[in-house]
Amino acid sequence: MERVLSGMQPSGYLHLGNLMGALRNWVSLQDRYECFYFVADWHALTTNYQNPSLIRQYTEDLLLNFLAAGLDPEKCTIFVQSRILEHAELHILFSMITPLGWLERVPTYKEKKEEIKDREIGTYGFLGYPVLQSADILIYRARYVPVGVDQVPHLEISREIARRFNYLYKREVFPEPEPLLAEFPKVTGLDGRKMSKSYDNAIYLNDPPELVERKILTMVTDTQRARRSDPGEPERSPVFQLHKVFSSEEERREIAEGCRTAGIGCIDCKRILIKNVFKVLEPIWQKRQELTKRPEILKEIVNDGINRATRVAQETMQIVRETLGMYYP
Repeated sequence: MERVLSGMQPSGYLHLGNLMGALRNWVSLQDRYECFYFVADWHALTTNYQNPSLIRQYTEDLLLNFLAAGLDPEKCTIFVQSRILEHAELHILFSMITPLGWLERVPTYKEKKEEIKDREIGTYGFLGYPVLQSADILIYRARYVPVGVDQVPHLEISREIARRFNYLYKREVFPEPEPLLAEFPKVTGLDGRKMSKSYDNAIYLNDPPELVERKILTMVTDTQRARRSDPGEPERSPVFQLHKVFSSEEERREIAEGCRTAGIGCIDCKRILIKNVFKVLEPIWQKRQELTKRPEILKEIVNDGINRATRVAQETMQIVRETLGMYYP
């Protein structure tokens, strides 16, 4: 089976956007590929280095959600990045051969510099995070990385680093990882923008049912529909955007028609959405509760994943050291 690698940063609690946009795709891939999935806790330090204590808390929550959402430790390898020190070693070696200009032109670097204004991110770690990301991927000699179309340019630097290493040292050590393209649904947040931890507009997987219900019931709908008897336009409503992800095609047609003819009220529309969101979340809540009651199971699964990942990483690093002439018996 060809190998797939992907990770998530523990920069906050996991929300519905993460679930529908990435995690569900991971679950489907584990039946067709040899999958390695990890919590990228070192990456979280690139922008949250001032509050490292939160990273541990978010890491534990992320691991719970990995399993609760359907990742199967019998089918995939689940681990924590910082427990595999070989990632750091390969990162150092890659940093020696990566031109500075490559890092400065990475799309995410420019985007986040504009987006993050409340903390100092002019650090080597932030600039060099694509090198660490490349080490994360290449140390497992992964063939594919699941991404959306808009994320393909972010993978290009890993391909360039693999290509440069192989060229400089005259040995095909690393495959050039290819994007495994998938259609990720855009999950709208409570305020109509993209659901995001940084916007504080998310429904989190660890939110209790009553909070999820309250969040949806207080969402803004079509602001031009002032009264129940007024016709509305569903496309103007953030609630309807969530229906596109969580409700059936038949339900969406009925809701759209009801909105345009004033045949359905906004509260009724929200109640249907709550029902469908609960269908997605209830199995996750149940599995989370089971795992929380038996923390030793989570620990055992993660330790087993760390051992499996370490064996692969050590094998790669032995090849790298030999290739560089830095393997000392």
